[in-house]
Amino acid sequence: MAFLIGANIKPVTRWISLSLLLVAALSAYAYGSATSAVAFIILGMLLEGTFWIGLLGKKRH
Repeated sequence: MAFLIGANIKPVTRWISLSLLLVAALSAYAYGSATSAVAFIILGMLLEGTFWIGLLGKKRH
């Protein structure tokens, strides 16, 4: 899904994709925190980074 964020897509699709990334990141953080699974915490960090890049990425004209 991360490949969609930088593409020329409709704003609604972009926001839905970003929302799903944020939910996935929070879920990975929660699971990793509850089970002490470092892999899920790292996954959450990667998903959150993708979210922020998609949110603050290049401005569209």
